[in-house]
Formats: sequence, structure tokens, C-alpha cells
Amino acid sequence: MAIDIGIPKKNREDIAKHLSKLLADTYSLYLKTHSFHWNVTGPQFNSLHAMFEVQYNELWLAADEVAERIRTLDVVAPGSYSKFAKLTSIKEEPDVPEWKDMVAQLVEGHEIAAATARDSIKAADAGGDEGTADMVTGRLKEHEKTAWMLRSLLK
Repeated sequence: MAIDIGIPKKNREDIAKHLSKLLADTYSLYLKTHSFHWNVTGPQFNSLHAMFEVQYNELWLAADEVAERIRTLDVVAPGSYSKFAKLTSIKEEPDVPEWKDMVAQLVEGHEIAAATARDSIKAADAGGDEGTADMVTGRLKEHEKTAWMLRSLLK
């Protein structure tokens, strides 16, 4: 059955392209945050281990929400590491940095994801997709808040 939600196919595909980048950023940030949760050491271990767990769980749920929105637009959501690697702007961390560098990398990652969310909102607005704009606005606020919280640890 053909989709008819009031958004032309071309617009849905453009919006989904932006959402796919947001999904890749979200998943890449999830993976980095989870790795840092496993591997953090130092005097901040307890608080960072717990904080990172809250953050990776939130990102895990967010990835599902973004992917399901892509599917709602009748576009296939990317779902492989190779596709995510091509789409994301989040730098991979192959090593285990010191805790301060972990925090700094996560600040940077959330700021990148916030910028990607802003681009997605613009695409959604241009395409007449209020549902996506609303969902991504929530993601934007979450990335900005998390970046602020992490940044506060470095002062």
C-alpha cells in the first residue's frame, strides 16, 4: 500500500537523508560512550562510570526513535557499521584515553550531533514535516544539555 502522509516522496527522502546522518551520529556516540563506560579509570571512576551508563542508555533509545522515524517516512534506515562510518561526523576512538579526554570527546560528539539535529530540523521544516521537526527538537535539546553537563566536569 502506498504511503500518503501529506509529504511528497522527494521531501521524505531528503528528510530521511538528514535523519540517517543523525542516526549515524547517535549510534557512533552511543558506541563511544559505552566503550568509555567500560574503560574509564581514575579518581572520577564512580561518577563517570554511572554517568556514561545513563548517557549510553539514552542514546540507545534515541537511535531507535530516529530509525523508526526514517521508516515512518517510508525510507530504509541505515543499520550497519560501514554505513554509519560513511555518514557520521563523530570521530572513532580506537584507544582508551584518560578520563578528561573521554569527557572532552563526548562533549565534542554531542555538539556534532546537535549540529546534525539542527540541519535535520531545517530539512524537516522545508519539507513540511512537523512530526520529524518535533522529534528532532527533543534530540537537539538532549544533546545540548548533555554537552553542557559533560563540559561542566572540565572546569
